[in-house]
Amino acid sequence: MSIKKIMSWEGNNFQSSTGLTEEFARFSRDFKKYLREVCDVDYDIVDFNRGHFYVSGFVRRKFNGKLAYFSISDVRYFPDSWIDNILVRTAEHEKDYTGGSNNSCKIDELGDMFEKLTH
Repeated sequence: MSIKKIMSWEGNNFQSSTGLTEEFARFSRDFKKYLREVCDVDYDIVDFNRGHFYVSGFVRRKFNGKLAYFSISDVRYFPDSWIDNILVRTAEHEKDYTGGSNNSCKIDELGDMFEKLTH
């Protein structure tokens, strides 16, 4: 999936609901496809969580086993923050949701941020 496909969600006003909407399910699938492309051959996605209108997870660098955590805010209340404000930080293990210092990046910088944090 190219950046163009995930960016087709830019400006989308997600329908709010108490449960999973088909719209958000499609967005999270597209986000995961984009993440796979970003990870390419250097990283494994070891955990991907589709929460209630947010996504988060962990990637592991194949070269050295170091982990990075990522998270996007609730897409209903923070429209398009998934484009320019992705939370990324180091992690000690796959349940380390507090990890190292918070970093923020744009979606097209996600691979570079993984590289920086897991070098």
